[in-house]
Amino acid sequence: MGISVKLEAFEGPLDLLLHLIDKNKVNIYDIPIVEITDQYMEYIHQMEKQDLGLMSEFLVMAATLLDIKSRMLLPPEVDEEGEELDPRAELVEKLLEYKMYKYMSYELREREEGAAYNLYKAPDIPDEVKKYREPVDLDKLLKGVTLTRLNALFQDIMKRQEDRRDPIRSNFGNIEKDEVDLSETMTFVEKYIMDQRACTFRSLLTLRKGKMYVVVTFLTVLELMKVGKVAVEQEDTFAEIYITARDRSEWNEGWEEEEGEETWT
Repeated sequence: MGISVKLEAFEGPLDLLLHLIDKNKVNIYDIPIVEITDQYMEYIHQMEKQDLGLMSEFLVMAATLLDIKSRMLLPPEVDEEGEELDPRAELVEKLLEYKMYKYMSYELREREEGAAYNLYKAPDIPDEVKKYREPVDLDKLLKGVTLTRLNALFQDIMKRQEDRRDPIRSNFGNIEKDEVDLSETMTFVEKYIMDQRACTFRSLLTLRKGKMYVVVTFLTVLELMKVGKVAVEQEDTFAEIYITARDRSEWNEGWEEEEGEETWT
């Protein structure tokens, strides 16, 4: 049984479907697809066929409704979990999404109409008025203030400062930058090893202080090992590291001495 549908300007096929659902007062989650499809087809038959682009959108939706209608006449499909699939599910999701955006557009339109009644003007307060500050009345400001009250306020402020203090980080010392001459330190370490002929890595680290000195000393020993000027031995893991100067004849060919200065190539 069809109903009389007054031809109106709908924004699209989804708008028409929402109109038919509201008209029939049916649940959008349980659309009577047969009845709605018949009414939808009746409407597009009465449409003017002048705008083919708009007409094509309504025809696509008509094909979709007919497809859903035919699928509902067949045995229900099931998913991997054995649950029945509703052929209308995708259409319902699109209708809900369209309905949400439609009502949002109504809200924005109302705000736009309301904003048309708001008028604004640039501030024209004189600079003298802007700069004016009410004089401070010390008698009024300090009225009722006693030493006891001031002391309570002071203790409260100090307590707040103490609460903001990090009990862990506040005990950290200042980080000072180690000033180390890289070239001079490397020469110093090398000369000490060559003069002593044998020493331990631990004894090298006690010659000067500072973390940067430790790093440069370690790099210097590695470089001396690379060119074959020293031999390094360690019996066990974490045991003492022994450094021994090697004879010049045992140095690698990559090291050369020019004009009294030692260089690595």
